[in-house]
Amino acid sequence: MQYNIIAPEALNQTIKLPASKSISNRALIIHALSGSHVLPENLSDCDDTEVIVQALQNNPYEINIKAAGTAMRFMTAYLATREGEEHVITGTERMKHRPIAVLVDALRRLGADITYVGEEGFPPLRIKGRKLEGGLLEVPGNISSQYVSALLMIGPMLSNGLTLHLMGDIISRPYIDLTLWMMREFGAAADWSDYETISVQPQPYKERAYYIESDWSAASYWYEMMALSKQKDDEVRLEGLMDGSKQGDSTVRYIFSLLGVKSIFGTTEEGVPTMVTLRHSGRCVPRLEYDFMNAPDLAQTFVVCCCMLGVPFHFRGLSTLKIKETDRIEALKKEMLKLGYVVHDVNDCELYWDGEKLDHGDDAVAIDTYEDHRMAMAFAPAAFRLDSLRINNPQVVSKSYPSFWEDLRKAQFVIHNS
Repeated sequence: MQYNIIAPEALNQTIKLPASKSISNRALIIHALSGSHVLPENLSDCDDTEVIVQALQNNPYEINIKAAGTAMRFMTAYLATREGEEHVITGTERMKHRPIAVLVDALRRLGADITYVGEEGFPPLRIKGRKLEGGLLEVPGNISSQYVSALLMIGPMLSNGLTLHLMGDIISRPYIDLTLWMMREFGAAADWSDYETISVQPQPYKERAYYIESDWSAASYWYEMMALSKQKDDEVRLEGLMDGSKQGDSTVRYIFSLLGVKSIFGTTEEGVPTMVTLRHSGRCVPRLEYDFMNAPDLAQTFVVCCCMLGVPFHFRGLSTLKIKETDRIEALKKEMLKLGYVVHDVNDCELYWDGEKLDHGDDAVAIDTYEDHRMAMAFAPAAFRLDSLRINNPQVVSKSYPSFWEDLRKAQFVIHNS
C-alpha cells in the first residue's frame, strides 16, 4: 500500500488524541500484578497495547507480541513472576533480531527460569514462572529504559523487594520516573534513594480505578504540522493533554517553542485540563542543538521538521535508535536523502545537518517506513513543504496511533491510496 498525501492550504482542527501508549502498557502490567479485575479506563487502542490486553486476558501458552518491543520487555518480566505457569513469548522476524539479553540476564540473577528457544540473546523465550527473591541488582544505566521499567514493576512482588543500581550514564530517565510515579499510584513504595539507585519495597500493589491521559508522543506530529504550516493564523486544538504530565515526550512543547510553536493550555471551571491550543509564535531559532537522551522517540519528528524548515541541527543522545523498530539512524539518513537533504551521523549516536542539499530529481519519490510507525508519522507533515508526499506501507501507524490518517483527513489533508 502507498499513500499520496497533499497538505491543506490552512490548518484549523480539533483533534482527540489517542490515550498514552506508555501509560497504558505500564498500567496493564501493574493492574495484572495487583490482581485487579477492573481494566484501566481509556486504554490506548494501538497494536502495542492490544497485544498485552490479549495476552493478559487469554493467558495462552504461546504469546505472540508481534512488533511490540515494550510488550516483549514488560511481559518477559511479568511472566517470570507467574508461579506455576510456563509460556513461550515470540514476535515478528524483526522482533527476533532485537536484543533482550540484558533483561534476561538481570531476571536470571533474580532467580528467573528463562531459556532461549532460538538464537542466544534474542526472542523467542521460554519462561517458567516462579517466586523470585529479589534483592540488589546492578545493570548498565545506558540500556533501554523499558528494561529498567520491566524490572521495577515486578519489584513489589519480590520477597525481598528490589534495589536497582544503574551504573554509568542513565538514559531516558523521564520514562523511569513515569514508571515509578505509576507504581506509587497503585500503592507501591518505590523511589530513587540516590542519583543512581532505586529502592522498591516488597509492598504489594493495591487495586484501584485508573484513567489514562492522552499521548504526548502522538501530539508531537501535530506540533510538527503547526511548525510547517504556512498560514499565520493556523491553529490546532489537542484534547486530553495534561500540563505537568509525567510522560517524557511532554518535553516536545518546549522544544517546539524554539521552532515557532506556542502552547496554550485551556481548563474547565474546575481546573481540569481540556485541551492544548497550538499557534504560530513567529519566532524560530536559526539552528537547533538538543540532546534526546531522555526523549529518543522524538528524534525522527525533529530531524524531518528541521530539514523542512531549513534549520540546521545537531542532535545527540540517539544511541537507542539503532535497536528500535528499525535502525532509525540509517533509515532517517536514507529517507531524508530521497528528499534532497544530506544528514550525517556520528558514532551511531548523533545526527546533524548543516544545510547541505541535493536535487533529488524525482517528484514520485516515496518514503519507506521500515515497519516503523514513527517513520510514517514523522514524515507525513513534510507534505506542507512539498507539492505532495508518497509514503509506503502507511498502515504501520496502527502500532501507536491507529486513527492517524483519519485525523489527517479531518484536518483536510487529501490522502489517496495509490
